[in-house]
Amino acid sequence: MDKQHIKGAADKAKGAVKDAAGKLMGDEKLQAEGKADKAKGEARSAVGDVKDAAKKATR
Repeated sequence: MDKQHIKGAADKAKGAVKDAAGKLMGDEKLQAEGKADKAKGEARSAVGDVKDAAKKATR
């Protein structure tokens, strides 16, 4: 697991908390921020997957 996977997991967790808090409080802006953070986390995880695949291909 590399830095991108770790950062991606952290962003997804942070986004999930913000999304849930936004739903609970009726704060659409906070909920949107949570969804954006989750998407950012997914993207970082995908970058990590690509990096892992590239490392395996060069071995």
